[in-house]
Amino acid sequence: MDKEQLAKSLNPLVQQLNKEAKDFTKSDIIQFIIENDIKMLNFRYVGGDGRLKTLNFVISKMDYLEQILSYGERVDGSSLFSFVEAGSSDLYVIPRFKSAFMDPFADLPTLCLLCSYYTGDGNPLEIAPEYILKKAAKSFRDVTGMEFQAMGELEYYVIGDKDDLFIATDQKGYHESAPFAKFEDFRMEAIHLIARCGGMVKYAHSEVGNFAMDDKIYEQNEIEFLVTDVEDAANQLIIAKWIIRKLAYEYGLDITFAPKITTGKAGSGMHIHTRIVKDGENCMVTDGKLNDTAKTAIAGYMQCAPSLTAFGNTNPTSYFRLVPHQEAPTTICWGDRNRSVLVRVPLGWTTNIDMVANENPLETPADLNGCQKQTVEFRCPDGSADVYLLLAGLTVAARSGFELKRALEFAKRTYVDVNIFHEEYKDNIVPLDSLPASCWDSAEMLDKQRAIYERHDVFPPQIIDGIIKQLKMFKDKFIRKELEADPDKMMELVHQYFYCG
Repeated sequence: MDKEQLAKSLNPLVQQLNKEAKDFTKSDIIQFIIENDIKMLNFRYVGGDGRLKTLNFVISKMDYLEQILSYGERVDGSSLFSFVEAGSSDLYVIPRFKSAFMDPFADLPTLCLLCSYYTGDGNPLEIAPEYILKKAAKSFRDVTGMEFQAMGELEYYVIGDKDDLFIATDQKGYHESAPFAKFEDFRMEAIHLIARCGGMVKYAHSEVGNFAMDDKIYEQNEIEFLVTDVEDAANQLIIAKWIIRKLAYEYGLDITFAPKITTGKAGSGMHIHTRIVKDGENCMVTDGKLNDTAKTAIAGYMQCAPSLTAFGNTNPTSYFRLVPHQEAPTTICWGDRNRSVLVRVPLGWTTNIDMVANENPLETPADLNGCQKQTVEFRCPDGSADVYLLLAGLTVAARSGFELKRALEFAKRTYVDVNIFHEEYKDNIVPLDSLPASCWDSAEMLDKQRAIYERHDVFPPQIIDGIIKQLKMFKDKFIRKELEADPDKMMELVHQYFYCG
C-alpha cells in the first residue's frame, strides 16, 4: 500500500501513522494515544461462546499504559472457557498491536486491541481458538509452501417495526433498494464503521429473505468481505458481528445471525470463500480455469465435509437450514456457479473481453489476464459457528487435500455440472454422500475424522473431545422426526438460539 492509499484509509490509525496495520508497533500505539488524547483502552478477546469480551482501562498514567501494552493483563479462563479448570484458571490476555481500532460507539475517545491468550508459563494457550487458527495456517504453509486466505459472507436478519408503505414482495428481497428495503441506511452505516475498524468490506446488500410477522418487518441483509490472510479474515468477522449488533441496539433494532428463524423463509448462512496464494499470486487458476491446486484443496473439503459441520453448524437450528430446495447444501459435492452444492466455484473474470471499455467507449481496453479474484466458496456454515475454529477447520481440510492420495480423482468423483435437485437429474445424487442432519451426527463424524484435525498438532485432542461432548448434549439425533410430531418445538429452539454466535 503506497502513501496515497494509506492517507485515504478509513482506519484513522492507518491514516495517521502512515503505515499498514500489520506494521503497527507498541510505540505506534502509544504515539497515537498521546497525539489523539485517548482516554480509554479496551482489551477485546473471544470467549468460548464465540463473542467478544471486554476489559476496560482508563489511561491515567503513561507508565501504566506502557505496563499494560508490555505485559497484558490477567483474566479468569474458567469463566471464559468451559474446558479451563477453575483450580488453575489464570490466563494472560496479550494485545495484538496490528488489530488496533477506535471504538466507534464510545463517548470518550477509546482505543481497542484484540488479544490472544497465554498461559502462566508465558506460552500461547494451546486450546485457544485464535491460536488453533494460527497453527492451522502454519501447517498449511509448511505442507504446501503456499498461503491460505479466506473471507466471509455475513447474512443476518434486521428486525424492526412494521411499515405499511412500500412493502417488498415476500422472499424477493435480493438487492432490493429503499424504500422497499427498510434498513439500507443502517446497513451502510454498519459497513462504514466496520471499515473504520479495519475490516475490508467488498460490498453489502439486502438478501432474499424478507417477511412481516407480528407487526414486525424481518429483512435479511448480507455483508461480504475482501479476501485476506485467514487469521485476519477471522478477526474482521468477529469485529463486524459486534459492530452490527451494537449499532442495531443503538438504532432500536433487533439482529439475528441465527441459521433459521421460521419455516418457509430463507435461512442465513455464513459462507466462506477461500483462496490459495504464493508471492501474492492466486495459485488456483491457470489460463483462466480452475487448476489442479484448487481441485486438490476442494478434495480436502469434500473429504472433511462431514466433520466441518461440527465447527460451522453448532446448534440444532443449523440443521433446519440444511434441507433440500433452500439454496443450502445437503449433499457433499461441488460445481460451477451452482448454489445447491457444498462448494461452489463462483463466476470468475475469465474472459479477455474488457466489458467496462465495451460499455464505456471513452475507456481504453485493458489487459485482463492477471485477474486474481477467483475463489471457491464453502456454503454450509452459519452464524452459530466459532469463527476461529471454523476457519481453522477449513484450513486443515484444504491442507488435507494435499496429503490425500488420488485427491484429483476424489475431486472429479464429487463434481456435478447440473442442478442436482431437479427431478430429471435425481440419479446424479445417488453416489454422493450427505451432510450430517444433526449436531449428534456432526459429533460422530468429527470423532471419526479427528486424526485429520489433530495432525501436525493443530487441534488439541481436548478441544475435539469438548466439541463432541457439547454437540451431543443437544441430544438431537432424531430432531427431524421429533419436529414432525411436535412442530412447535422448532420455534422453541429458534428462540433459545436466536442470538447464537
